Amino acid sequence: MKKSTVKYSKGEIGRVRIVEDFLPSPEQLVLREDNVKVTLSLSQRSVDFFKRAAAKQKVPYQRMIRALVDAYAEKQGAK
Repeated sequence: MKKSTVKYSKGEIGRVRIVEDFLPSPEQLVLREDNVKVTLSLSQRSVDFFKRAAAKQKVPYQRMIRALVDAYAEKQGAK
């Protein structure tokens, strides 16, 4: 498959409009939470599931498990 190239002209760009920056700063994007290390015994089936799912998303499987537990705790805390 041939990669197409962009061809630029020497003409004027035309009328432009400057927009206000609406994106959050990097500090606002990455909020670090305090985590507590625990030892948890899970079934091999559960670990295999999370490892497969995490590999598809290209994220660590521990992060997926943490997100699941956090979502559960938040949902149960709202009751």
